[in-house]
Amino acid sequence: MKNLKTVFKGMCLVLFASLLVTSCADNSSNAKSAIEAVDIAIKGTMKAELTAPPYVPAPVGDRPAKKLIVDMEILEEVGEMADGVQYVYWTFGGSVPGSFIRTRVGDEVEFTLSNHPDNKLPHNIDLHAVTGPGGGATSSFVAPGHEKTFSFKTLNPGLYVYHCATAPVGMHIANGMYGLILVEPEGGLPEVDKEYYIMQGDFYTKGENGDPGLQPFDMRKAVDEDADYVVFNGKVGALTGDNAITADVGETVRLYVGNGGPNLTSSFHVIGEIFDNVHIEGGSLINKDVQTTSIPAGGAAIVDFKVDVPGTFILVDHAIFRAFNKGALGMLKVKGENHVDIYSGVKQEGIYNPEGGTLQEMPDDGVAKATSTTPKTLSEKIASGKQIYTKTCFACHQANGEGIASAFPPLANSDYLNADVNRAIDIVLNGKIGEITVNGKKYNSVMTKQTLTNDEVADVLTYVYNSWGNNKTNVTSSQVAQVKNGH
Repeated sequence: MKNLKTVFKGMCLVLFASLLVTSCADNSSNAKSAIEAVDIAIKGTMKAELTAPPYVPAPVGDRPAKKLIVDMEILEEVGEMADGVQYVYWTFGGSVPGSFIRTRVGDEVEFTLSNHPDNKLPHNIDLHAVTGPGGGATSSFVAPGHEKTFSFKTLNPGLYVYHCATAPVGMHIANGMYGLILVEPEGGLPEVDKEYYIMQGDFYTKGENGDPGLQPFDMRKAVDEDADYVVFNGKVGALTGDNAITADVGETVRLYVGNGGPNLTSSFHVIGEIFDNVHIEGGSLINKDVQTTSIPAGGAAIVDFKVDVPGTFILVDHAIFRAFNKGALGMLKVKGENHVDIYSGVKQEGIYNPEGGTLQEMPDDGVAKATSTTPKTLSEKIASGKQIYTKTCFACHQANGEGIASAFPPLANSDYLNADVNRAIDIVLNGKIGEITVNGKKYNSVMTKQTLTNDEVADVLTYVYNSWGNNKTNVTSSQVAQVKNGH
Protein backbone atom coordinates (compact mmCIF):
# COMPACT_ATOMS: atom_id res chain seq x y z
CA MET A 1 0.00 0.00 0.00
CA LYS A 2 2.83 2.34 0.88
CA ASN A 3 4.45 1.74 -2.50
CA LEU A 4 1.13 2.50 -4.27
CA LYS A 5 0.83 5.79 -2.38
CA THR A 6 4.38 6.68 -3.32
CA VAL A 7 3.74 5.91 -6.99
CA PHE A 8 0.47 7.89 -6.96
CA LYS A 9 2.18 10.85 -5.30
CA GLY A 10 4.91 10.75 -7.91
CA MET A 11 2.37 10.69 -10.73
CA CYS A 12 0.58 13.74 -9.27
CA LEU A 13 3.85 15.66 -9.05
CA VAL A 14 4.65 14.83 -12.68
CA LEU A 15 1.16 15.89 -13.79
CA PHE A 16 1.36 19.15 -11.82
CA ALA A 17 4.77 19.91 -13.28
CA SER A 18 3.48 19.20 -16.77
CA LEU A 19 0.51 21.53 -16.27
CA LEU A 20 2.80 24.20 -14.84
CA VAL A 21 5.15 23.95 -17.81
CA THR A 22 2.21 24.06 -20.25
CA SER A 23 0.71 27.07 -18.44
CA CYS A 24 4.04 28.89 -18.43
CA ALA A 25 4.50 28.05 -22.10
CA ASP A 26 1.05 29.46 -22.90
CA ASN A 27 1.74 32.61 -20.91
CA SER A 28 5.13 32.94 -22.56
CA SER A 29 3.49 32.53 -25.97
CA ASN A 30 0.94 35.25 -25.18
CA ALA A 31 3.63 37.60 -23.93
CA LYS A 32 5.75 36.89 -27.01
CA SER A 33 2.74 37.60 -29.25
CA ALA A 34 2.17 40.96 -27.56
CA ILE A 35 5.86 41.89 -27.86
CA GLU A 36 5.85 40.93 -31.53
CA ALA A 37 2.75 43.08 -32.09
CA VAL A 38 4.52 46.08 -30.58
CA ASP A 39 7.37 45.56 -33.03
CA ILE A 40 5.18 45.25 -36.15
CA ALA A 41 6.18 48.01 -38.54
CA ILE A 42 3.59 50.55 -39.72
CA LYS A 43 3.30 50.87 -43.49
CA GLY A 44 1.23 53.85 -44.52
CA THR A 45 -1.88 55.61 -43.22
CA MET A 46 -5.56 54.94 -43.90
CA LYS A 47 -8.88 56.29 -42.69
CA ALA A 48 -10.98 53.67 -40.93
CA GLU A 49 -14.29 52.67 -42.47
CA LEU A 50 -16.96 52.89 -39.74
CA THR A 51 -20.35 51.23 -40.13
CA ALA A 52 -23.66 51.33 -38.30
CA PRO A 53 -25.30 48.03 -37.27
CA PRO A 54 -26.05 45.47 -38.59
CA TYR A 55 -23.27 46.08 -41.12
CA VAL A 56 -19.51 45.73 -40.71
CA PRO A 57 -16.57 47.23 -42.64
CA ALA A 58 -14.74 45.21 -45.28
CA PRO A 59 -12.40 42.48 -43.97
CA VAL A 60 -8.79 43.43 -43.24
CA GLY A 61 -7.41 40.55 -45.29
CA ASP A 62 -3.65 40.43 -45.64
CA ARG A 63 -3.01 44.18 -45.58
CA PRO A 64 0.03 45.35 -43.61
CA ALA A 65 -0.30 47.16 -40.30
CA LYS A 66 -1.08 50.84 -40.77
CA LYS A 67 -1.70 54.04 -38.94
CA LEU A 68 -5.50 53.86 -38.79
CA ILE A 69 -7.40 57.15 -38.42
CA VAL A 70 -10.66 56.78 -36.48
CA ASP A 71 -12.96 59.80 -36.19
CA MET A 72 -16.01 59.23 -34.00
CA GLU A 73 -18.70 61.73 -33.03
CA ILE A 74 -20.87 61.51 -29.92
CA LEU A 75 -24.52 62.41 -30.50
CA GLU A 76 -27.35 62.66 -27.97
CA GLU A 77 -30.61 62.24 -29.87
CA VAL A 78 -34.20 61.04 -29.60
CA GLY A 79 -34.89 57.66 -31.21
CA GLU A 80 -37.57 55.00 -31.27
CA MET A 81 -37.36 52.26 -28.64
CA ALA A 82 -40.57 50.54 -29.80
CA ASP A 83 -43.71 51.52 -31.70
CA GLY A 84 -44.91 54.76 -30.10
CA VAL A 85 -42.08 54.75 -27.53
CA GLN A 86 -39.26 57.30 -27.75
CA TYR A 87 -36.01 57.47 -25.80
CA VAL A 88 -33.07 59.87 -25.64
CA TYR A 89 -30.11 57.75 -26.74
CA TRP A 90 -26.51 58.73 -26.12
CA THR A 91 -24.57 57.34 -29.06
CA PHE A 92 -21.16 56.80 -30.59
CA GLY A 93 -21.63 57.76 -34.22
CA GLY A 94 -25.41 58.19 -34.14
CA SER A 95 -26.37 54.52 -33.72
CA VAL A 96 -26.93 52.00 -30.93
CA PRO A 97 -24.66 50.13 -30.78
CA GLY A 98 -22.01 52.57 -31.93
CA SER A 99 -20.02 52.40 -35.14
CA PHE A 100 -18.18 49.13 -35.79
CA ILE A 101 -14.39 49.58 -35.87
CA ARG A 102 -12.26 47.04 -37.77
CA THR A 103 -8.48 46.83 -37.26
CA ARG A 104 -5.68 44.28 -37.36
CA VAL A 105 -2.93 43.34 -34.92
CA GLY A 106 -0.12 45.86 -35.00
CA ASP A 107 -2.16 48.82 -36.24
CA GLU A 108 -1.51 52.18 -34.65
CA VAL A 109 -4.97 53.63 -34.12
CA GLU A 110 -5.20 57.42 -33.94
CA PHE A 111 -8.58 57.99 -32.33
CA THR A 112 -10.37 61.35 -32.31
CA LEU A 113 -13.52 61.57 -30.17
CA SER A 114 -15.75 64.60 -30.84
CA ASN A 115 -18.61 65.68 -28.58
CA HIS A 116 -21.25 67.49 -30.64
CA PRO A 117 -21.85 71.08 -29.43
CA ASP A 118 -25.61 70.43 -29.08
CA ASN A 119 -24.99 67.65 -26.55
CA LYS A 120 -25.64 68.34 -22.88
CA LEU A 121 -23.03 66.15 -21.17
CA PRO A 122 -19.33 65.30 -21.24
CA HIS A 123 -18.38 61.77 -22.34
CA ASN A 124 -15.34 59.59 -23.00
CA ILE A 125 -14.54 56.14 -24.39
CA ASP A 126 -13.10 52.98 -22.84
CA LEU A 127 -12.05 50.48 -25.54
CA HIS A 128 -11.43 47.01 -24.16
CA ALA A 129 -8.93 46.48 -27.00
CA VAL A 130 -6.64 49.17 -25.55
CA THR A 131 -3.67 48.41 -23.31
CA GLY A 132 -3.47 51.61 -21.26
CA PRO A 133 -5.14 53.50 -18.40
CA GLY A 134 -8.92 53.31 -18.57
CA GLY A 135 -8.77 51.76 -22.05
CA GLY A 136 -8.42 55.29 -23.36
CA ALA A 137 -10.99 56.80 -21.00
CA THR A 138 -8.43 58.88 -19.12
CA SER A 139 -7.29 60.49 -22.38
CA SER A 140 -10.65 61.05 -24.03
CA PHE A 141 -12.88 62.87 -21.51
CA VAL A 142 -14.44 65.55 -23.67
CA ALA A 143 -17.00 68.33 -23.10
CA PRO A 144 -19.70 69.32 -25.61
CA GLY A 145 -18.23 71.27 -28.49
CA HIS A 146 -14.73 69.81 -28.03
CA GLU A 147 -12.69 66.86 -29.27
CA LYS A 148 -9.82 64.75 -27.93
CA THR A 149 -7.23 62.68 -29.81
CA PHE A 150 -5.15 59.80 -28.47
CA SER A 151 -3.48 56.76 -30.03
CA PHE A 152 -2.93 53.11 -29.16
CA LYS A 153 -1.31 50.00 -30.59
CA THR A 154 -3.54 46.94 -31.16
CA LEU A 155 -1.66 44.12 -29.41
CA ASN A 156 -4.16 41.27 -29.09
CA PRO A 157 -6.52 39.83 -31.71
CA GLY A 158 -10.16 39.50 -30.72
CA LEU A 159 -13.59 41.12 -30.67
CA TYR A 160 -13.81 43.79 -27.98
CA VAL A 161 -16.48 46.01 -26.48
CA TYR A 162 -16.06 49.75 -26.15
CA HIS A 163 -18.27 51.98 -23.99
CA CYS A 164 -18.46 55.33 -22.26
CA ALA A 165 -16.82 55.39 -18.84
CA THR A 166 -17.97 58.79 -17.58
CA ALA A 167 -19.68 58.79 -14.19
CA PRO A 168 -22.25 57.49 -13.56
CA VAL A 169 -20.82 54.84 -15.87
CA GLY A 170 -23.85 52.56 -15.72
CA MET A 171 -26.17 55.37 -16.83
CA HIS A 172 -24.04 56.24 -19.86
CA ILE A 173 -23.90 52.60 -20.93
CA ALA A 174 -27.63 52.10 -20.26
CA ASN A 175 -28.39 54.99 -22.60
CA GLY A 176 -26.72 53.20 -25.50
CA MET A 177 -23.04 54.20 -25.31
CA TYR A 178 -21.36 50.96 -26.41
CA GLY A 179 -20.08 49.25 -29.53
CA LEU A 180 -17.54 46.75 -30.89
CA ILE A 181 -13.97 46.97 -32.14
CA LEU A 182 -12.55 43.97 -33.99
CA VAL A 183 -8.80 43.31 -34.02
CA GLU A 184 -8.12 40.73 -36.72
CA PRO A 185 -5.07 38.47 -36.55
CA GLU A 186 -2.25 38.91 -39.03
CA GLY A 187 -3.54 37.67 -42.39
CA GLY A 188 -7.16 38.23 -41.34
CA LEU A 189 -10.00 35.92 -40.33
CA PRO A 190 -11.10 33.04 -42.59
CA GLU A 191 -13.40 34.26 -45.35
CA VAL A 192 -17.19 33.89 -45.07
CA ASP A 193 -20.05 34.95 -47.35
CA LYS A 194 -21.96 37.27 -45.02
CA GLU A 195 -21.00 39.21 -41.88
CA TYR A 196 -23.29 41.11 -39.51
CA TYR A 197 -23.02 43.22 -36.35
CA ILE A 198 -25.43 42.53 -33.48
CA MET A 199 -25.27 43.87 -29.95
CA GLN A 200 -27.63 43.30 -27.06
CA GLY A 201 -28.50 45.91 -24.46
CA ASP A 202 -30.90 46.28 -21.54
CA PHE A 203 -32.88 49.52 -21.08
CA TYR A 204 -34.66 50.99 -18.08
CA THR A 205 -37.56 53.43 -18.52
CA LYS A 206 -39.89 55.29 -16.17
CA GLY A 207 -42.87 53.78 -17.96
CA GLU A 208 -43.51 50.07 -18.29
CA ASN A 209 -42.79 48.12 -21.46
CA GLY A 210 -44.94 49.57 -24.26
CA ASP A 211 -46.01 52.72 -22.43
CA PRO A 212 -46.14 55.43 -25.13
CA GLY A 213 -44.33 58.73 -25.43
CA LEU A 214 -40.84 59.94 -24.57
CA GLN A 215 -39.58 57.75 -21.75
CA PRO A 216 -36.82 58.97 -19.41
CA PHE A 217 -34.15 56.72 -17.92
CA ASP A 218 -35.00 55.16 -14.53
CA MET A 219 -31.96 54.85 -12.26
CA ARG A 220 -33.81 52.83 -9.62
CA LYS A 221 -34.81 50.15 -12.10
CA ALA A 222 -31.26 50.07 -13.47
CA VAL A 223 -29.77 49.54 -10.01
CA ASP A 224 -32.33 46.78 -9.37
CA GLU A 225 -31.56 45.26 -12.81
CA ASP A 226 -35.29 45.38 -13.64
CA ALA A 227 -35.12 45.93 -17.40
CA ASP A 228 -38.18 47.12 -19.32
CA TYR A 229 -36.55 46.35 -22.67
CA VAL A 230 -33.84 43.86 -23.66
CA VAL A 231 -33.12 44.41 -27.33
CA PHE A 232 -30.76 43.81 -30.22
CA ASN A 233 -29.27 46.90 -31.87
CA GLY A 234 -30.96 49.48 -29.70
CA LYS A 235 -34.69 48.95 -30.28
CA VAL A 236 -37.53 46.47 -30.54
CA GLY A 237 -37.72 45.16 -34.11
CA ALA A 238 -34.28 46.39 -35.18
CA LEU A 239 -33.65 43.01 -36.85
CA THR A 240 -37.16 41.92 -37.88
CA GLY A 241 -39.35 42.42 -40.94
CA ASP A 242 -37.66 44.62 -43.52
CA ASN A 243 -34.74 45.04 -41.11
CA ALA A 244 -33.97 41.30 -40.97
CA ILE A 245 -30.49 40.15 -41.94
CA THR A 246 -30.34 37.87 -44.99
CA ALA A 247 -28.39 35.03 -46.57
CA ASP A 248 -28.76 32.42 -49.30
CA VAL A 249 -28.79 28.65 -48.85
CA GLY A 250 -25.24 27.34 -48.86
CA GLU A 251 -23.65 30.56 -47.60
CA THR A 252 -21.53 30.87 -44.48
CA VAL A 253 -22.61 33.56 -42.03
CA ARG A 254 -20.50 35.24 -39.37
CA LEU A 255 -22.13 37.23 -36.58
CA TYR A 256 -20.13 39.62 -34.44
CA VAL A 257 -22.23 39.59 -31.28
CA GLY A 258 -21.64 41.93 -28.36
CA ASN A 259 -23.40 42.62 -25.10
CA GLY A 260 -23.34 46.22 -23.92
CA GLY A 261 -25.33 45.41 -20.81
CA PRO A 262 -25.11 47.30 -18.55
CA ASN A 263 -26.38 44.44 -16.39
CA LEU A 264 -27.67 41.28 -18.06
CA THR A 265 -25.78 38.33 -19.51
CA SER A 266 -26.96 37.20 -22.94
CA SER A 267 -27.70 33.56 -23.82
CA PHE A 268 -27.37 34.02 -27.58
CA HIS A 269 -29.09 31.43 -29.78
CA VAL A 270 -30.31 31.12 -33.36
CA ILE A 271 -33.42 28.94 -33.48
CA GLY A 272 -32.92 26.20 -36.07
CA GLU A 273 -29.16 26.63 -36.44
CA ILE A 274 -26.03 25.29 -34.76
CA PHE A 275 -22.90 27.42 -34.53
CA ASP A 276 -20.06 25.66 -36.36
CA ASN A 277 -17.47 27.86 -34.65
CA VAL A 278 -17.67 30.13 -31.62
CA HIS A 279 -14.78 32.40 -30.67
CA ILE A 280 -15.41 32.19 -26.93
CA GLU A 281 -15.67 35.64 -25.34
CA GLY A 282 -14.40 37.08 -28.63
CA GLY A 283 -10.93 35.61 -28.14
CA SER A 284 -8.73 33.05 -29.90
CA LEU A 285 -10.21 29.92 -28.26
CA ILE A 286 -12.71 28.32 -30.65
CA ASN A 287 -15.52 25.98 -29.59
CA LYS A 288 -17.37 23.91 -32.18
CA ASP A 289 -20.95 22.68 -32.66
CA VAL A 290 -22.47 25.06 -30.12
CA GLN A 291 -26.21 25.57 -29.57
CA THR A 292 -26.21 28.62 -27.28
CA THR A 293 -23.30 30.80 -26.20
CA SER A 294 -23.10 32.93 -23.09
CA ILE A 295 -21.99 36.53 -23.60
CA PRO A 296 -21.35 38.54 -20.43
CA ALA A 297 -22.16 42.21 -20.08
CA GLY A 298 -19.14 43.98 -21.53
CA GLY A 299 -18.21 40.90 -23.57
CA ALA A 300 -18.53 39.57 -27.10
CA ALA A 301 -18.45 36.42 -29.24
CA ILE A 302 -17.89 35.62 -32.89
CA VAL A 303 -20.16 32.88 -34.25
CA ASP A 304 -19.92 31.21 -37.67
CA PHE A 305 -22.37 28.83 -39.30
CA LYS A 306 -23.48 27.62 -42.71
CA VAL A 307 -27.14 27.94 -43.69
CA ASP A 308 -28.27 24.72 -45.34
CA VAL A 309 -32.02 25.21 -45.75
CA PRO A 310 -34.29 28.18 -46.48
CA GLY A 311 -36.61 29.86 -44.00
CA THR A 312 -36.74 32.47 -41.29
CA PHE A 313 -34.37 31.73 -38.44
CA ILE A 314 -35.09 33.55 -35.19
CA LEU A 315 -32.26 35.13 -33.20
CA VAL A 316 -32.95 35.30 -29.47
CA ASP A 317 -31.58 35.76 -26.02
CA HIS A 318 -32.60 32.31 -24.76
CA ALA A 319 -33.55 33.81 -21.42
CA ILE A 320 -36.70 33.50 -23.44
CA PHE A 321 -39.09 36.00 -21.88
CA ARG A 322 -36.58 38.66 -22.86
CA ALA A 323 -37.01 37.59 -26.49
CA PHE A 324 -40.78 37.34 -26.73
CA ASN A 325 -41.76 39.93 -24.13
CA LYS A 326 -38.96 42.49 -23.94
CA GLY A 327 -37.63 42.64 -27.49
CA ALA A 328 -34.45 40.51 -27.73
CA LEU A 329 -35.53 38.94 -31.00
CA GLY A 330 -34.24 39.18 -34.55
CA MET A 331 -34.55 37.38 -37.88
CA LEU A 332 -32.20 35.82 -40.40
CA LYS A 333 -34.10 35.28 -43.65
CA VAL A 334 -32.56 32.60 -45.85
CA LYS A 335 -33.60 32.10 -49.48
CA GLY A 336 -32.87 29.17 -51.75
CA GLU A 337 -33.80 25.61 -52.61
CA ASN A 338 -35.19 23.18 -50.06
CA HIS A 339 -33.03 20.25 -49.00
CA VAL A 340 -35.48 17.63 -47.74
CA ASP A 341 -32.62 15.31 -46.83
CA ILE A 342 -31.64 17.84 -44.16
CA TYR A 343 -35.08 19.10 -43.14
CA SER A 344 -38.25 17.47 -44.45
CA GLY A 345 -40.75 20.16 -43.56
CA VAL A 346 -43.20 17.51 -42.33
CA LYS A 347 -46.70 18.94 -41.96
CA GLN A 348 -48.28 18.91 -38.53
CA GLU A 349 -51.56 17.00 -38.63
CA GLY A 350 -53.06 18.35 -35.44
CA ILE A 351 -52.53 19.73 -31.96
CA TYR A 352 -51.85 17.22 -29.21
CA ASN A 353 -53.46 18.50 -26.03
CA PRO A 354 -53.16 15.99 -23.15
CA GLU A 355 -55.17 18.25 -20.85
CA GLY A 356 -58.21 18.06 -23.11
CA GLY A 357 -59.81 20.42 -25.56
CA THR A 358 -59.65 23.60 -23.53
CA LEU A 359 -57.56 26.50 -24.77
CA GLN A 360 -54.82 28.19 -22.87
CA GLU A 361 -55.48 31.79 -21.97
CA MET A 362 -53.34 34.72 -21.02
CA PRO A 363 -53.11 35.23 -17.25
CA ASP A 364 -55.49 37.71 -15.66
CA ASP A 365 -54.02 39.83 -12.86
CA GLY A 366 -57.46 40.08 -11.23
CA VAL A 367 -57.53 43.86 -11.41
CA ALA A 368 -60.68 45.22 -13.01
CA LYS A 369 -59.91 47.32 -16.08
CA ALA A 370 -61.67 50.61 -16.50
CA THR A 371 -64.01 50.99 -19.47
CA SER A 372 -64.03 54.32 -21.28
CA THR A 373 -67.32 56.21 -21.27
CA THR A 374 -66.16 58.77 -23.84
CA PRO A 375 -66.21 57.52 -27.46
CA LYS A 376 -62.76 57.58 -29.10
CA THR A 377 -62.03 58.95 -32.51
CA LEU A 378 -60.68 56.53 -35.10
CA SER A 379 -57.16 57.94 -34.73
CA GLU A 380 -57.36 57.57 -30.94
CA LYS A 381 -58.47 53.95 -31.29
CA ILE A 382 -55.64 53.20 -33.70
CA ALA A 383 -53.09 54.79 -31.34
CA SER A 384 -54.47 52.81 -28.39
CA GLY A 385 -54.59 49.61 -30.42
CA LYS A 386 -50.99 50.02 -31.48
CA GLN A 387 -49.88 50.03 -27.85
CA ILE A 388 -51.99 46.97 -27.05
CA TYR A 389 -50.59 45.19 -30.10
CA THR A 390 -47.02 45.89 -28.98
CA LYS A 391 -47.70 44.34 -25.58
CA THR A 392 -49.81 41.33 -26.61
CA CYS A 393 -49.35 40.47 -30.30
CA PHE A 394 -45.89 41.60 -31.35
CA ALA A 395 -43.91 38.47 -30.44
CA CYS A 396 -45.94 36.14 -32.68
CA HIS A 397 -47.17 38.44 -35.45
CA GLN A 398 -44.21 40.89 -35.57
CA ALA A 399 -44.07 44.67 -35.77
CA ASN A 400 -45.25 44.84 -39.36
CA GLY A 401 -47.83 42.04 -39.14
CA GLU A 402 -45.84 39.57 -41.22
CA GLY A 403 -46.03 36.75 -38.67
CA ILE A 404 -43.37 34.04 -38.47
CA ALA A 405 -43.08 31.64 -41.39
CA SER A 406 -44.53 28.17 -40.74
CA ALA A 407 -45.47 29.16 -37.20
CA PHE A 408 -47.76 32.20 -36.86
CA PRO A 409 -49.94 33.53 -39.70
CA PRO A 410 -49.52 37.04 -41.11
CA LEU A 411 -51.97 39.79 -40.23
CA ALA A 412 -50.73 41.99 -43.08
CA ASN A 413 -52.90 41.82 -46.23
CA SER A 414 -54.64 38.85 -44.61
CA ASP A 415 -57.48 37.36 -46.65
CA TYR A 416 -58.52 35.31 -43.62
CA LEU A 417 -58.72 38.38 -41.38
CA ASN A 418 -60.50 40.61 -43.90
CA ALA A 419 -63.12 38.00 -44.77
CA ASP A 420 -64.89 37.95 -41.39
CA VAL A 421 -64.57 40.59 -38.66
CA ASN A 422 -66.75 38.69 -36.19
CA ARG A 423 -64.55 35.62 -36.59
CA ALA A 424 -61.49 37.75 -35.80
CA ILE A 425 -63.20 39.13 -32.67
CA ASP A 426 -64.12 35.61 -31.57
CA ILE A 427 -60.51 34.41 -31.96
CA VAL A 428 -59.16 37.26 -29.81
CA LEU A 429 -61.83 36.61 -27.16
CA ASN A 430 -61.74 32.82 -27.11
CA GLY A 431 -58.51 31.70 -28.77
CA LYS A 432 -58.11 29.34 -31.70
CA ILE A 433 -56.95 25.75 -32.25
CA GLY A 434 -56.76 23.99 -35.59
CA GLU A 435 -55.60 24.44 -39.14
CA ILE A 436 -56.38 27.63 -41.05
CA THR A 437 -55.32 28.88 -44.48
CA VAL A 438 -54.07 32.45 -44.74
CA ASN A 439 -53.03 33.91 -48.09
CA GLY A 440 -52.79 30.42 -49.55
CA LYS A 441 -50.58 28.96 -46.80
CA LYS A 442 -51.65 26.57 -44.04
CA TYR A 443 -50.96 27.25 -40.36
CA ASN A 444 -51.71 24.98 -37.42
CA SER A 445 -50.61 26.73 -34.25
CA VAL A 446 -52.38 27.83 -31.09
CA MET A 447 -53.77 31.32 -30.53
CA THR A 448 -54.24 31.85 -26.79
CA LYS A 449 -57.34 33.45 -25.34
CA GLN A 450 -56.63 37.10 -24.48
CA THR A 451 -57.78 38.81 -21.28
CA LEU A 452 -58.74 42.15 -22.79
CA THR A 453 -61.72 44.44 -22.23
CA ASN A 454 -64.25 45.03 -25.01
CA ASP A 455 -62.66 48.43 -25.65
CA GLU A 456 -59.17 46.91 -25.87
CA VAL A 457 -60.30 44.19 -28.30
CA ALA A 458 -62.01 46.83 -30.44
CA ASP A 459 -58.94 49.09 -30.39
CA VAL A 460 -56.35 46.43 -31.22
CA LEU A 461 -58.42 44.99 -34.06
CA THR A 462 -59.12 48.48 -35.40
CA TYR A 463 -55.37 49.09 -35.43
CA VAL A 464 -54.74 45.81 -37.26
CA TYR A 465 -57.52 46.41 -39.81
CA ASN A 466 -56.18 49.92 -40.48
CA SER A 467 -52.59 48.74 -40.98
CA TRP A 468 -50.55 46.79 -43.55
CA GLY A 469 -53.03 46.88 -46.42
CA ASN A 470 -56.07 45.54 -44.56
CA ASN A 471 -59.65 46.71 -45.18
CA LYS A 472 -59.79 49.64 -42.67
CA THR A 473 -62.65 48.27 -40.57
CA ASN A 474 -63.47 50.29 -37.44
CA VAL A 475 -64.32 47.64 -34.85
CA THR A 476 -66.61 48.88 -32.07
CA SER A 477 -67.00 47.80 -28.47
CA SER A 478 -70.65 46.95 -29.17
CA GLN A 479 -69.56 44.54 -31.92
CA VAL A 480 -67.21 42.86 -29.45
CA ALA A 481 -70.00 42.65 -26.86
CA GLN A 482 -72.35 41.02 -29.39
CA VAL A 483 -69.79 38.35 -30.27
CA LYS A 484 -69.00 37.78 -26.59
CA ASN A 485 -72.67 37.39 -25.69
CA GLY A 486 -73.17 34.90 -28.48
CA HIS A 487 -71.03 32.33 -26.59
